[in-house]
Amino acid sequence: MVERDRPTARTREGVVVSSAMEKTIVVSVRRRIRHPQYRKYIMVSKRYLAHDERNEGSVGDRVIISESRPLSKNKRWRLRQIVEKAVADVPLVEEVAGVLETEDAT
Repeated sequence: MVERDRPTARTREGVVVSSAMEKTIVVSVRRRIRHPQYRKYIMVSKRYLAHDERNEGSVGDRVIISESRPLSKNKRWRLRQIVEKAVADVPLVEEVAGVLETEDAT
């Protein structure tokens, strides 16, 4: 029997917009297309449900997902790699100043 090489899985890069489900993330992939009539470039986005086995992805992360076999009714992609983690929320200057004032008072 002749062994065939598997075709490489399609990959997409996008941003995680939801991680509320267990072992699943929602990734929004944006791409530029040229309008056929007006010849203007427009941004088109599509949302993919992707399997995240270790629950690593969080909202705002830039990730790479790859196509896989159907895992559920709508889930056909897997998290391949986290390219860039989302920046953590930075506390407001007023909040930090308030904490410093209470420390100085004691």
